[in-house]
Amino acid sequence: MDNAILSIRDLRVVFEDGFVALGGVSLDIGKNEFVTLLGPSGCGKTTLLRCIGGFEKPTGGEILYKGENIVPLPPYKRAINTVFQRYALFPHLNVAQNVAFGPDLRGEDKKKTAAEVSRMLEMVGLTGYEKRKIASLSGGQQQRVAIARALINQPDVLLLDEPLAALDLKLRREMQLELKRIQRESGITFIFVTHDQEEALTMSDRVAVMRAGEILQLGTPEDIYNEPQSAFVADFIGDSNILEGTMVRDRLVRFLGCEFPCVDSGFGENAAVDIVVRPEDLKLKPIDDPAEGVPQGVVESLLFKGVHYEMKVRAGSSVLLVHSTHARPVGTQVKLTVAPEDIQVMHKSDCSPDVLRRHADRAK
Repeated sequence: MDNAILSIRDLRVVFEDGFVALGGVSLDIGKNEFVTLLGPSGCGKTTLLRCIGGFEKPTGGEILYKGENIVPLPPYKRAINTVFQRYALFPHLNVAQNVAFGPDLRGEDKKKTAAEVSRMLEMVGLTGYEKRKIASLSGGQQQRVAIARALINQPDVLLLDEPLAALDLKLRREMQLELKRIQRESGITFIFVTHDQEEALTMSDRVAVMRAGEILQLGTPEDIYNEPQSAFVADFIGDSNILEGTMVRDRLVRFLGCEFPCVDSGFGENAAVDIVVRPEDLKLKPIDDPAEGVPQGVVESLLFKGVHYEMKVRAGSSVLLVHSTHARPVGTQVKLTVAPEDIQVMHKSDCSPDVLRRHADRAK
């Protein structure tokens, strides 16, 4: 990446008990970019963030900041600030004093610092809160103070370790938009850690999906969702139907007992593959629809989800998850269709047993 501000090269972290937290991660992060590290608990995303911030010493590899390896540097010598999950605000200081803590510690001019505090509070939407005590603020307001305190130090990179985890759903969604706005206005590179797929898709320029100390896929939210490179990624980013299939030949795949045209190639002929189809991409047709050569099924459950109906449809031995704005009553016989571009074909080895097991449990 030509505009990379951070370049992580073969970063490894092995703990004393032999646990491999990072197994050789490489990643370029651009200037003014919002990158999210996404994955389940224990995947290594927080360890990677702590290494970038200087709070965890890697076993091997490099972290290049503008071409210089910063691994030997302590946190305070890096142009990087961190907003922790618990914010770490000082309860005995008011809002303005908390935000000014860094410049005051460095002995900077008080008048200049006061002007910068006002500018930071305006950026995070807290103008007029200068004299408020931390204990009187809501969780979302405390988070904004923590961000303002980090931004006033003018870091090139801001690390955010699951900062929305303690907020309620409505406030969390509001703060997702606010964080993206703040990132754009400040021009600072944000590296965000979360296990929440919605957060990652809402805010990020790019998402790195992690598992077992490795990055499985890196791309835009659209690429990650629409073109997952493994069944784990497809399963972790939103709901998905994962099915066993056979690649008959290029652009023709067989699953659910029928052959479907697809857009994939290069798997060989009659190769065992895994198929991923998103619930919103499965279309239910009346049983008397003229469509031929498509699977038939019966609706086994129906739930109203607000923006769509969620249905489970049994087709042979498989139970498929379907999202649609049109409800089909339980017991309705249907035909199932899917467009060629909505069928994702993957090598068999890419589908881990735990993903298949989770889908089998969901079908019960």
